[in-house]
Amino acid sequence: MNKKEVFSIGLMSGTSLDGIDLVYVKFDANNYKDFEIIYAETISYTDVWKNTLQKAIHFSSDELAILNNDYGKLLGNVVHRFIDKFQIQKIDFIASHGHTILHQPAKGITLQIGDGQTIAAITNQKVVCDFRTQDVKLGGQGAPLVPIGDELLFSDFDFCLNLGGFSNISFKKEDKRIAFDICPVNIVLNFYANKLGLEYDTSGKIASEGKLNETLLKQLNALTFYQQKPPKSLGLEWVQENIFPLIDELETDVSSILRTFVEHVAIQISNIIIGNNSVLITGGGVFNSFLIERIADHSNIKIKLPNTKLINFKEALIFAFLGLLKTDNQVNCLSSVTGASIDHSSGEFFYPILVNK
Repeated sequence: MNKKEVFSIGLMSGTSLDGIDLVYVKFDANNYKDFEIIYAETISYTDVWKNTLQKAIHFSSDELAILNNDYGKLLGNVVHRFIDKFQIQKIDFIASHGHTILHQPAKGITLQIGDGQTIAAITNQKVVCDFRTQDVKLGGQGAPLVPIGDELLFSDFDFCLNLGGFSNISFKKEDKRIAFDICPVNIVLNFYANKLGLEYDTSGKIASEGKLNETLLKQLNALTFYQQKPPKSLGLEWVQENIFPLIDELETDVSSILRTFVEHVAIQISNIIIGNNSVLITGGGVFNSFLIERIADHSNIKIKLPNTKLINFKEALIFAFLGLLKTDNQVNCLSSVTGASIDHSSGEFFYPILVNK
């Protein structure tokens, strides 16, 4: 079968607010596993943007509407510079995750900002985005969305584990892809590292020197979310209601908080992958070597990490892939993962019109 090359730019912004991930990727539409990340980079947020996105959960509807447009302009301009920097000529579409502000699927609510029409206008390219809303309307969690990529691009692994703002996992069970959020990771670790004036705890060094708070660890592990069966997903709201108050009640020393939360994460992850060496681990948390050591120890496995490009940009890659599936009207959202009433093809298309950049 002849190759059918498709070129896409994928955009991802995670809850840990480490920046906007961009990939320029080439797919063979006849053989999805034949892909190449040609260019990739992360654009860090300014302090102003980081502060705005952290507070946006408390914005009014009118403020969110303005933010949606402003963030769309930011994404559009970031992509425009990315295209110019690498002199990219061939683009079939841009696929954008946006940035999650609200995620309460039980109430039928999910919001990813970053207006697709604005991105299309600034870049003069076709854009596909808003991948979660339709799934929530169909009774699903609207998350996680990456597992369709795990299924079709990385099926050589028994488990695909992502360590980002939250940890999430995807695997095959009884011929169905199962996936769910496991627990918070960087959204908590970075929050407390910030209190020390640091962006994050490099390699987990501060955590490794902290004291384990057994009482806090026990209460974290006892949270009811961990006993729930999938499909299930987490959002910032859950962390603010359940994690931060518990930590702040039982521990004040930041190094001990980091030490204890790393142990909590390792335990929750090991409950799922214990004894299985076929695990693809990606996401920014991979660079927390202390966390990786604790996961390996609790899981009794040998962890072999993939190349840095895949570690950093797997989610942006898969959102480009979700866009490809949507463009071909193929299923890109699995009901076995999200709990939606049916498998479906999710996302909305936007096409360029001329506006001022």
